Amino acid sequence: MASVSDFLLEWHDPCHYVEAHTSGSTGEPKTIRLLKSDMRLSAMATNSFFGITSRSILALPLSVSYIAGKMMVVRAEEAGCRLLELPVSNDVMIDREVDLLAIVPSQAESLLAQPDAPRLINHLLLGGASVSADLARRLTQAGFDAYIGYGMTETCSHVALRSLADSEVYTAMPDITFSIDDRDCLVIQSEKFSWGRLVTNDVVRLIDVRHFEWLGRADHAINSGGVKIHPERLEAALRSAIPDLPPFYITKEPHPQWGEAVVMIVEGPSDATLIDRISDAIDDHRRLPKRLIFVDSLPSTPNGNKLRRLTPDEISRIC
Repeated sequence: MASVSDFLLEWHDPCHYVEAHTSGSTGEPKTIRLLKSDMRLSAMATNSFFGITSRSILALPLSVSYIAGKMMVVRAEEAGCRLLELPVSNDVMIDREVDLLAIVPSQAESLLAQPDAPRLINHLLLGGASVSADLARRLTQAGFDAYIGYGMTETCSHVALRSLADSEVYTAMPDITFSIDDRDCLVIQSEKFSWGRLVTNDVVRLIDVRHFEWLGRADHAINSGGVKIHPERLEAALRSAIPDLPPFYITKEPHPQWGEAVVMIVEGPSDATLIDRISDAIDDHRRLPKRLIFVDSLPSTPNGNKLRRLTPDEISRIC
């Protein structure tokens, strides 16, 4: 695992780019080159948003092998402020005041277990994975000023932020605008960043050129009888309505009548009452799972991502 010192050597060498690794959440992991000029632009925008100055303290419990960790280092470098390097672990311990802490959602539980953390952390920035409605609620109720970023390695971290306390709407960072393509997928545009225009695979509800609501991945969408269902939104609705649901996720399988059908993969022993509880929580029958599959552990990719597109043979094997 690369260290902050290793990255700083790369950051200050004469080369005009750094190498970064994509996480594999939208395809096979790969190594890409990012212009240092783009990274500086992104860092300055985030520093401005959170009021980061030379007197600030940033805290980093993330690996600098990936963009989120690299960008915290660049933010500290651009602001000329102190960077507090923490162990890369799900157990993040905070014992002093910091102005900005960047984490992934799996690290949030350790912060919630520390009564002083909301007072010590002025701003909390989450990224790298989706944040459940329950986690957002608990962070907000605990008093954290928490934000989640929308972005990718190619954009040098987030191009939009939303407050967990306010709404589901993302707001563009400076010099960023949005549009949609004919799939209703987000298109990111900028005249200052070298990438200029990026077409994503994220289906959104575009509010205006600077605001959108994320609905789900286009390649995850389920077309059941002409109704387009986004599994990410259905999962969020179910977790909100039934907080004690066991671990699960939504996928799909071919259906002779509807084309595709919603399937719910559930971790744990079979529970005959679960479909009734789900039926009570979801008033639109078209979004109801046509089948519940109970498994000992949820199937996932080698990187830990959900298997959204299981083949019929794969579904048969886990039944």
